[in-house]
Amino acid sequence: IDAGTATLQTARPRATTWQWPSPNPILQDFNLSAQVKGIRFAGKSGDPVVAAAAGEVVYANNGLTEYGNLVLLRHADGFITAYAHNQRLLVQEGQTVDIGQPIAVFGDSGTSRVMLEFQVRKNGKPVDPKQVLPSR
Repeated sequence: IDAGTATLQTARPRATTWQWPSPNPILQDFNLSAQVKGIRFAGKSGDPVVAAAAGEVVYANNGLTEYGNLVLLRHADGFITAYAHNQRLLVQEGQTVDIGQPIAVFGDSGTSRVMLEFQVRKNGKPVDPKQVLPSR
């Protein structure tokens, strides 16, 4: 690596680094035609939900009944992630979180079974989380 390359790399804005929000099995994959705007994970009440990327908590509440206890994180590059149906939220609006930090625990708020619905939006539009998450 020469000094010119290193300078270019540090001058660029940092891209978002991603990890899975849960190691649990997938119940349903992203499928807009079936109104599944993310990945739904199976789990037990109390299983941890972690931040898929570093960011800022822009919402941590239960005002959208179809999502139950919901956390929204804003990330670099125009991304927002949503973590729905939690039993308990571990973060507050305005808080900064690191990748992998516990932000909630699995629950069944707003749904009929214990699960996590994880959504990724880029500039407001739903995208398949598998487009940004690392291979499993």
